[in-house]
Amino acid sequence: MKRIDILNEAINCVTGSREQDYGSPEDNFKIIADFWSAYKGVPFSSVDVAMMMALLKIARICNGGGSGDSFVDLAGYAACGGEIATSENLQVKTN
Repeated sequence: MKRIDILNEAINCVTGSREQDYGSPEDNFKIIADFWSAYKGVPFSSVDVAMMMALLKIARICNGGGSGDSFVDLAGYAACGGEIATSENLQVKTN
């Protein structure tokens, strides 16, 4: 896949049918963050969810199990996390 194809497919995923099927990433990631927080006993944010899901995709790619879809999903999680972080004026931790 060419980079433009990956990005265009990610756009379709995060603004199209997946949002219609699962709700907005902001709402969905907040629910996931609440579940993870309850399960682990530590706070997770919606941005944490986006980054952890991106890391899952990276792990699959590193393990040789990643397909073109893994790169599309990775781009989509980064876009969703970036939008949430910038809309909430969050500072993303770098260390």
